This record gives sequence, structure tokens and C-alpha cells, in this order.
Amino acid sequence: MTARHASIAPDDGAEDFDRLAPALWNTVGNAVVAAADVLVGERVLDVYAGTGSATIPAAQLAGPDGRVDAVDPAVPLLDLTRDKAGAMGLENIGFNAQDPREWHTDAPYDAALSCYGLCLSPDMSAVTLRVLSLLRPGGRFALSVWDEGALEPFETKLLGACEAESPDHAPAAPGSFLANRRELTGEGRLTAWLERHGFASVTVEKLALAVPLDADMAWSLVLGSGFRSVIPEDPAVLDRVRTRFLRELGTGFILNADTLIAVAGHPEIG
Repeated sequence: MTARHASIAPDDGAEDFDRLAPALWNTVGNAVVAAADVLVGERVLDVYAGTGSATIPAAQLAGPDGRVDAVDPAVPLLDLTRDKAGAMGLENIGFNAQDPREWHTDAPYDAALSCYGLCLSPDMSAVTLRVLSLLRPGGRFALSVWDEGALEPFETKLLGACEAESPDHAPAAPGSFLANRRELTGEGRLTAWLERHGFASVTVEKLALAVPLDADMAWSLVLGSGFRSVIPEDPAVLDRVRTRFLRELGTGFILNADTLIAVAGHPEIG
């Protein structure tokens, strides 16, 4: 794979993102949809839908009388979701290239989904409150976030390579992928976050997941996830970061992808 920075990737990282789908995203997407208990005929919102890991199974469960709105600001990701839906003959999906904070609907949703998407927003509070406002009373919000210890030592080795090859590399800033992920890490933090933003009856379950990564898959995870925001833009520096990082990662690396899956309810009225 040719090293490249996210900003110059022709597909905005969509191909790299989707390369992880069979081993990672689809497994978690199915688990999130199952936790949301999507029923036939329901209206469903998928926030930061990516390439459809939750959108597709939700649409299958909702059936032709239901509706799933996939919302993601990245057009290339939605294009891949559209291709998958077309191949499966699913016609009950709306594809919306928009910031979830600005998404509106004419009728409330029965359920909302988000697979690792919340930590991608520069304003997690605004997205969380938007989801709450779009759910009907009693509606469900099912989401996945990384568990404590997940993505280690992958993240530490990547950041170490960036710092070694780019001494002026900036630390995680508020609203960044790294800062957001840490704010939601752990059952207690995730529960408190949802309750603080108006959700009720929060339950959290752990999903243990280990994903073998060769060098190409490891670099695809960097380019196709929130990690792409932490790598340097200069192509020459990026190439050195990639070389150092993959050398440190070694062969036979197993990614700790342990995940928390939460379900929270919109408070009933009356």
C-alpha cells in the first residue's frame, strides 16, 4: 500500500475504512442493531453511518415498511453504503451527506444507532442532544464506543511514531478523536455522558473482540478511522511515520478491539 495522508486520499479514506468492515465494523454493527431491537416498520437513524455496518442490518430488520436514514458527512462512505444496499435490493434507506448536528426529520425515530461515530464529532454534546431530540418518547439510542484498554498498544505506538518523526506534533485537543474517545471510555463515563444529556435507563454491555492485523490492515485502520486526524500531512514525514509504526507493531499483531455497547432510552412523557 502506498503511504498517503488522509487529506490527499482520493476516496477520503473510504476504501481503507471498508477494508476493516468484515473483521471489525460489521461485527459491531450487527451487535448494535441487535441491542437496539429494531422491529419491522420502524424508523431508524444511523449517525455517522460509515459504510453501512449498522445501516444494512437495520434496514433488513425494519423491512419495506420501515425506514433507515444513514447520515454521514463523508460522501465516499455513503456511496459505498449505497452500493451495498443496491446489491442487496434494499430500497428503504435514505443516504444523507450531512453533519449529524444539522440533521432534521419530519417524523421522530423509533431508534437511533451510532457505531463508534460519536467520538468523530467536533462537538459530541451537540450530536448527543440532536439524537435525543429526534427520537420519539420511549425511543432507543444504541451506540458502540471503545472499552478501556482497547486500541492499545496500537495507539501508543502510532503516537510514538508521529512524535519521533514530527517533534512538533500537537497533542490531542478538546473535540478531537483522541480526546473524545477518552471521554467516553469506561462504563461509568459512558453511562454518565448519556444521562447528563437527558437519556434514561442506560444499560451497557461489553463485547470482547480481537482482530488480527497485517501491515496493510494496520495502516488501513490508521487511514480509515479517527486516527487519520493525528498523522502528519507532509508525505515524506508520513512515510517515515508509517515505516517506524509498522516496524514497532511487528508481525502477527492482534488488535484489542474490546467494545462497549450501550442502549439508552428517550424519557417517556407523562
